[in-house]
Amino acid sequence: MFTIEHDFDATVITLVDEGQSHLEEDVTIQAFEECVTVEQYDPRKDEVVKIVLSMGQVRELAAALNLPEGVYRMRPKGEKS
Repeated sequence: MFTIEHDFDATVITLVDEGQSHLEEDVTIQAFEECVTVEQYDPRKDEVVKIVLSMGQVRELAAALNLPEGVYRMRPKGEKS
């Protein structure tokens, strides 16, 4: 299950782990104009862990989800091979 909320300066997506075996804590993704943050509560440390991704990293992550194993470099739009 997931939720999507549109705040003033960000879109917030929360991923809720559902199922029967070893559930993980919810993941919150906040998409801002200049970056995307990913947060998850770590019960071992009793704190929220945050990762900040640049928009370039987000584009590469999106591309990587649909590619086979390997090493890749994205070209800027309009650049020829």
